Amino acid sequence: MSYQPKVNDYVIWKNHVRGWVYFNCDQYVTIEILVTPRHSEDVGHTPFHRNDRLLVICYREQWKELKYVRSRKSMYEEEEKCMEMVGESTRREGIKV
Repeated sequence: MSYQPKVNDYVIWKNHVRGWVYFNCDQYVTIEILVTPRHSEDVGHTPFHRNDRLLVICYREQWKELKYVRSRKSMYEEEEKCMEMVGESTRREGIKV
């Protein structure tokens, strides 16, 4: 049985594409390799999209080339960890977030 990519799996493809599976269907998956914050003026027009994402398409025939690394619970997992760390450090310094 070969690897079946799932959303929120971290994968490596051909040793130079590394990222999170962002979308999957029967024909292909997209791998999120870069996330950058959107300009504040752009966020006002579509507030539910706060970041720009660079995605790479990996077709089903190429899934055998994917190396599974790990999974996360949700795409917000890293953001939540970061916010926890910021909260802890600011509490130690007496700063309210």
